[in-house]
Amino acid sequence: MDSLLIEMRAIDKAFAGVKACEDCRFDLRPGEVHALVGENGAGKSTLMKILAGVYHKDAGQILLRGQEVEINSPHAAQMLGVTMIHQELNLMPHLTIAQNIFIGREPRQPIPFMLDEAKLNQQAEALLSTLHLSLNPKQRVGGLTVARQQMVEIAKALSYNSQVLVMDEPTAALTEAEIEELFHMIRRLREQGIGIVYISHRMEEIRRISDRVTVMRDGHYVDTLLTPETTIDRVISLMVGRTIYESKPELPETPPEDVVLEVRNLNRGRELRDVSFHLKRGEILGFAGLMGAGRTEVARAIVAADPCDSIEVRVRGKVVAIRSPKDAVKHGIGYLSEDRKRYGLIVGMDVANNVGMASLTRFLTPFGTIDDKRISEKASAHIQSLSIKTPSVRQRVRNLSGGNQQKVVIAKWLTADTDILIFDEPTRGIDVGAKSEIYKLLNELARQGKSIIMISSELPEILRMSHRIIVMCEGRITGELTSAEATQEKIMQFATQRTELVETAKAGS
Repeated sequence: MDSLLIEMRAIDKAFAGVKACEDCRFDLRPGEVHALVGENGAGKSTLMKILAGVYHKDAGQILLRGQEVEINSPHAAQMLGVTMIHQELNLMPHLTIAQNIFIGREPRQPIPFMLDEAKLNQQAEALLSTLHLSLNPKQRVGGLTVARQQMVEIAKALSYNSQVLVMDEPTAALTEAEIEELFHMIRRLREQGIGIVYISHRMEEIRRISDRVTVMRDGHYVDTLLTPETTIDRVISLMVGRTIYESKPELPETPPEDVVLEVRNLNRGRELRDVSFHLKRGEILGFAGLMGAGRTEVARAIVAADPCDSIEVRVRGKVVAIRSPKDAVKHGIGYLSEDRKRYGLIVGMDVANNVGMASLTRFLTPFGTIDDKRISEKASAHIQSLSIKTPSVRQRVRNLSGGNQQKVVIAKWLTADTDILIFDEPTRGIDVGAKSEIYKLLNELARQGKSIIMISSELPEILRMSHRIIVMCEGRITGELTSAEATQEKIMQFATQRTELVETAKAGS
């Protein structure tokens, strides 16, 4: 046991009497990437926040290199060499990289209260060099990409001589190229003997980067597996307590040929250039591309959430004028934003009011007041049909899981009688069990004749769910593939706009 870097035994933690962790265990070896997985609410973040000193355990033991320790604060954890890098990065954008790394520990000049900026930058440059990071310590953090900011967080953690790094969803906002850069750094840290706890919903990443996987479910430890000796399906089955084959395609039947939506000649400065496409009834049309390709901009232009230089929209063959999102709803088009908490929901309101939000005029009484009873009845019907897990229609939306919040947004647009639905990153930030439910729901909507545009950065998701796939790069449509001919390689060829391959593919078609 002394060879372990960290060992957590029989950890309990409750909030207001509700057990978040019960009899949980976890261990970490030097130079290991140990993935910690589970559905939302499984207790994995709580367990790691106990290790990082954010929460204090109610019971159990934490051992560091075989010696029991008490970790009562994040500062105490840092002094013991344990640092947690949270999903929401804890940096000050107006300060430089060096200032962020050593904040509160800046070298001083002999004159009282005077910082030694030259020495500060030298120390930061030396640290960045050991991590093989080509960053200027004098650059302001606010001007860095999210990936580079994450590298600064890692450098900051290692400036405390950390031997344990806990990474919570580190790739949630990164592109494929940035993920590769992060993985290179993780491998270098592993070679230096640093132990890394890697929390993620992305199964493919866990397969690629981890040595072991520990699974939690409903606040309990389930099992620890050697990554090379297990499968994604096995891990997912342990997470959700039932079998979900994430890699299995779930395409609904081939949709009818009648076109319900046409977009022609969509232009917006340099962001969107000559975008034209169509959508059929009962079809799931996938939009793929790298970050910044223009996919979200297309969706927002269709519903007039953003202005554009030119666009022609036809709904069932008829040209329609959409000057505002309200006009889009009138013509049966609903947009489910990637940032559901900011644009799709009012999280402080209850489920019923969120469900009726986009169609309040349908629930007016003869006296011009809102009929709360009818809204509640409609919300109850959707709670049942969409399997939304909530104690009642009066539960505040902020208290629901990410997957159930997404279902509430869907219920909102179904209540508004929209039959053209644009889903922007429909499964971002939700666990694999909830993902499977969303997939089944999208398939069922397509079978009912709803038409769906699905924007996703996850290629397995695009391949699994789409009848056709439109690929964008730098504001243009660079390719279109049927489900039969689409592969990750072909999508990436179009997404990176390798011109010779795009032209060859066009010629072959």
